[in-house]
Order: sequence, then C-alpha cells, then structure tokens
Amino acid sequence: MRVLILSIIVVLLDQISKFAVRLQLQYGVPHKLIGNWLRLTYIENPGMAFGIQVGGQLFFTVFALFATIVIFVYIVRARDEKLNLRLALALILGGAVGNLIDRFLYKKVVDFIDIGIGTTRWPIFNIADSAVTIGMILLIAKVLFEKNPAPGNDTTEVAPESGTSKLPMV
Repeated sequence: MRVLILSIIVVLLDQISKFAVRLQLQYGVPHKLIGNWLRLTYIENPGMAFGIQVGGQLFFTVFALFATIVIFVYIVRARDEKLNLRLALALILGGAVGNLIDRFLYKKVVDFIDIGIGTTRWPIFNIADSAVTIGMILLIAKVLFEKNPAPGNDTTEVAPESGTSKLPMV
C-alpha cells in the first residue's frame, strides 16, 4: 500500500498551498508569476471542478465523500495490479481528499492557479484538481493504449499451417 504515500503527498501539498494562499493573497487579485500567462489568483469555488454548479453544497460533499471511499477501496483491491493504475488512482484519491477537506472546513474549495492568455483564461484551479486531472489522463491512457489479451485467447498457441492435419503422426 506504499502507493497511498502519493495520495498523502498530494493532500499535504494541496493543503499547504491553500493555507499559504489564504494567508498571503488578497481575494480575487491576480499576482503574475510568468507574465500574464501564469498567475496566482485566490478564489473560493462553491461548485464542482471548474466552477460547475449542479445541485447544492451537500450534494458536492456527499458525492466527493462517496467517490473518495470508492477510490480508496479500489486501490486496496487493486494492490496486485500494474503500478501505473495504482499511481493514477492514488493521484485521484489525493486530489479528492484535498478538495473534500476544503468542503468540510470551509464549505468551498480554495482555487488559485490561473493560466491563460490575456482575457482568455482557463477556470482557476488548485493542486488537488491537477492531481485528479493527471490521474484521469493516466487512467484514460491505460484504457486506450494498454493491450490486454481477450479472455480465453491464449497467445502462446501456434496455429497449424493450412493444409496440415491436426491428427498426431504415428
């Protein structure tokens, strides 16, 4: 279960960064890091990822708690699976827990990573959101690009050449 260390690291980085943002930045005021392309802008998001508003705060909290439990159980059950699957799940779990902590403590999620060009901006996000996104990309890549043999399809079997008999020679 060493892969859960990655989840803990994500939660710690996420919570430390959010604490620093709440302590150091003024709400809604962008601070340029790399020109106007990368900024730190402290906001609080009462909705889901990227500010999507579906349902209320209780819905988001219950959904996040349920998803966290499901992912944790799956990680425990997948301990014999390939490392890339477990790492992807660990990133998703860490991100889910990081944002869940905010929902429990503040009823909103602290976001602060602000990227874009000029007035064309991506929705502001945080480290937990990044971990979930990277984890999902890894899962999608696993599904799309890893080849798994079909059940019952033994790839070690060699097909006989056409025109040859399958009967044993005497």
